[in-house]
Amino acid sequence: MHLRLALTHEAWPLTAGALLAIVMPTLHAQEVAALPSVVITGNRPERGLPRQRTFESDSARLLADQPGVNVYEAGGVSSLPVMRGLADDRIRVQVDGMDLMASCPNHMNSPLSYIDASQVGQIRVYAGITPVSAGGDSIAGTIQMDSVAPHFAAEGEAPISSGRIASHARSNGQAWGTNLRGDWASSTLALSAGTAYTRSKNYRAGADFKPAGPAAQGQAWLDGNEVGSTAFQARNDDASLALHTEAHLIQLQLGRQHIPFELYPNQRMDMTGNDSTQVNLRYIGQYDWGELKARAYQQQVRHRMDMGENRATYGTGMPMDTRSLTQGGSVSADIDLNPTQTMRLGAEGQGYWLYDWWAPVGIGMMAPNTFWNIDYGTRNRIGVYGEWENRWSADGTLLLGLRHDRVTANAGPVQGYNATSIWADDAAAFNARDRQRSNPHWDLSALATWKASSNLALEGGLARKTRSPNLYELYPWSTQPMATLMNNFVGDGNGYIGNPDLRPEVAHTLSLSADWHDAPQQVWSLKLTGYTTQVSDYIDAVRCASPMCGGAANVQTRNGFVNLSYLNQSARLQGFDLSARRQLGQSTDWGSFSLNALTSYVDGVNTTTGDHLYHQMPLNLKLALTESLAAWTHTAEYRAVAAKTAVSQVRNELPTPGYALLSLRSSFERQQLRLDLTLDNVFNRAYDLPLGGAYAGQGASMSTTSLPWGITVPGRGRSIDVALSYRL
Repeated sequence: MHLRLALTHEAWPLTAGALLAIVMPTLHAQEVAALPSVVITGNRPERGLPRQRTFESDSARLLADQPGVNVYEAGGVSSLPVMRGLADDRIRVQVDGMDLMASCPNHMNSPLSYIDASQVGQIRVYAGITPVSAGGDSIAGTIQMDSVAPHFAAEGEAPISSGRIASHARSNGQAWGTNLRGDWASSTLALSAGTAYTRSKNYRAGADFKPAGPAAQGQAWLDGNEVGSTAFQARNDDASLALHTEAHLIQLQLGRQHIPFELYPNQRMDMTGNDSTQVNLRYIGQYDWGELKARAYQQQVRHRMDMGENRATYGTGMPMDTRSLTQGGSVSADIDLNPTQTMRLGAEGQGYWLYDWWAPVGIGMMAPNTFWNIDYGTRNRIGVYGEWENRWSADGTLLLGLRHDRVTANAGPVQGYNATSIWADDAAAFNARDRQRSNPHWDLSALATWKASSNLALEGGLARKTRSPNLYELYPWSTQPMATLMNNFVGDGNGYIGNPDLRPEVAHTLSLSADWHDAPQQVWSLKLTGYTTQVSDYIDAVRCASPMCGGAANVQTRNGFVNLSYLNQSARLQGFDLSARRQLGQSTDWGSFSLNALTSYVDGVNTTTGDHLYHQMPLNLKLALTESLAAWTHTAEYRAVAAKTAVSQVRNELPTPGYALLSLRSSFERQQLRLDLTLDNVFNRAYDLPLGGAYAGQGASMSTTSLPWGITVPGRGRSIDVALSYRL
């Protein structure tokens, strides 16, 4: 449940005071893992797993309570993670060890959408300083989300079996879902299979939501506060076969996704189909010298977009189709040099093929040919790394790593809908140029940790990281506004043109952390992390000045949607994450009480132009008061977000007002049964999502002037959520 109060300058001293109240009684405290990863593990839906797990249709939201991590709002199962102001492809995302990527000009099929929240068994988050063994072709960090690991019967015992059935419902949007899982295992063989299904209608904003300003003129909202293009339906199936001996494990995983539709309030198109198949084979072996790992995987994607039910169509619609194939593999060895030193060596490779085409529509300007947005796009990567870990004392460690990758990209010749100059001129210019690119990457990382005392642990690190542009930053070629508007994966309502001359981004990051806690680390903790990242050749946007894009008017407008192209510039991001925890006490009658807090801030600036970077989360705070008594756990959560005033001028990004929300949650767990109840947004307040982007969820969406400008995507109003699970 969320309680939102308008967050003003007067409200922040109150929320800051609440945070300090956790720490002041001890003033030595702070808690966070000494390593740069946050690990959430578990093999069944029990306390300790992410709280959203029982309700969530979107796996990316399981990360929302991690320091330095937020999510871009997108479709109902496809949010995009943000790490300290850097998002999407700037983060390396691995699902069961597979490097997956979005195959869509709007990035609708995000990597984390390929695993349902109910299937998640372990999450590792590397924010900031990422070891080279977990990095590569990214500048923000790494997210590793894995399915539940296989379990085997003890040697000599009879086979074991288990199962789970769960269902959830949410009143806002009339959402519901269910998931089933069955497992069987002997001492050497483990079989597992599961399915998860979820769907929702459009959700409603808070009761007092009213579109304001010039953007509201002429805007016909669907039904009062109903937010258009937020409905979805999705199904994910998975199966696993694992063979195990005393020192070796071989596992084959199969995955299938079918999404009949997923509507997008901050895009001009909707997903009308996404089908994916995944095959993933891995090996882990224990040897006298250490551990050997190997993996090979493949994913095939068939993706479709068109106008959903809340949009006005163009003639018979606007079909857009994508096919992709991803194949990859890796091998790594952890070599124990001695009891205190480990050397990690590894090699990785990945091939990616993409076809993006738009069928002709009617007999006008969008006919009679098929429009090829990207034809035979390829992006291949091969990398090697070495990493040395020295546990030089019981109180300190040092981790040093060096990595080299090479990323190559190319695309075939293209064509427009017809041979008129509106399409042919841009296509001819694109086809005449050299489109092949080859970029070397050199990454380095150094991380040191030191236990200064029983109450204080320190951590510091330096890293250089590199990322090459993706295919949708390089190769979309048309400057015609209808085509540019279809190439947008940031949800700002603008149109984008690719730039084949983009260079790789290179980021240098410095991060320092102090972690105070009580000696046994049971009562209180306080952790503060400060960081700064300088990015050379940062891929940002500039206004398109060609007549086809709108010429001078497109360059000068400050209150409308615009057409943009990509350009290498430079950027700086700096900020802090602060987390705190305090056990407040316990009694026989009332159980135990604890208070947790998390606050973060990031400031991102384009140092070439002085503009703010797009989609930076403003200062925010979460406070959670939890009571545990017998089988019951109750939590009251307060979330506050400051007004967002630092916005990207080049994109005409919209500011958002501050807000505060209250959330109330209860869970009951006894033996195999678990019940979860949540009242979200208790007072049904209206608020704008700071990372929601521009609202484009209804009406005609084919041109920069067909939709009213100036409305951000509103957040969800009050909702009663119920989840029930039973383990067999």
